[in-house]
Amino acid sequence: MMLGRILPASIVGLILFFLAFPIVVVAIVSFSSATYLTFPPPAFGLRWYEAYFSNPDWLKPTWVSIWVASAVVVLATFLGTLATLGIARLPKAMRVVAAGLILSPLIVPGIVVAIGIYYAYSRYGLVGTPIAMVLAHTCLAVPFVVTSVTASLSGIDPRLEQAALSLGATPGATFFQVTLPLIQPGVLVGALFAFITSFDELIVALFISGTGAVTLPRRMWDDLRFQIDPTIAAVSTLTIVLTAALMGAAHLLRKRAERNRMATSSAVA
Repeated sequence: MMLGRILPASIVGLILFFLAFPIVVVAIVSFSSATYLTFPPPAFGLRWYEAYFSNPDWLKPTWVSIWVASAVVVLATFLGTLATLGIARLPKAMRVVAAGLILSPLIVPGIVVAIGIYYAYSRYGLVGTPIAMVLAHTCLAVPFVVTSVTASLSGIDPRLEQAALSLGATPGATFFQVTLPLIQPGVLVGALFAFITSFDELIVALFISGTGAVTLPRRMWDDLRFQIDPTIAAVSTLTIVLTAALMGAAHLLRKRAERNRMATSSAVA
């Protein structure tokens, strides 16, 4: 009986250790005082965090990534929400086809998507511009928004919208006063995932960022190729912390959406 409890817990612990060990190593190395990547560090300090925040070569790509990701959030959330509402009103057969096309960036290998985007954008002179990065990352982020909003929309009782329309509300008023408040947590979760997708994306950035729109992941890649120092460990640790915080916020929003769905179902019943 005791073995039946210890064995599953041990397996889970080993899996968690296997997944978390690289992250822990990177975090520890980021506080190293050595001038090269070494583990364990000979001494600890904040030298490489200071190097990151005082180096324009790191700060500029960071601001480019933040700007691009923020623009992607606005564009992908808007387009993804509209696409979800449109798909929900299609016949079932067309709904499956439309959803498959929109979700295709999640299925097709990233390198294939990057090559296609590169050839398409190079014809119009967009390669190497922030606009190209925004448009490309929007294509990658929209599927996450559609997935999140679809999950929220599926929990809405259609009788709520029908009741609003029967009482004389216009379709626009019904959406903003009934539908949108109910799917708001799903929209916010999709926006967070859109930001994470854009901020952490590398493959497409390697193809189209050029020298005019170098993002933080692209700068990290270049640093690994040409000069390796613990600054990249500090940047990686900060990126991990930011991503974990956003994922935590997304989890809380999902829990909130589930509570709203249960409350709405109880009220309608």
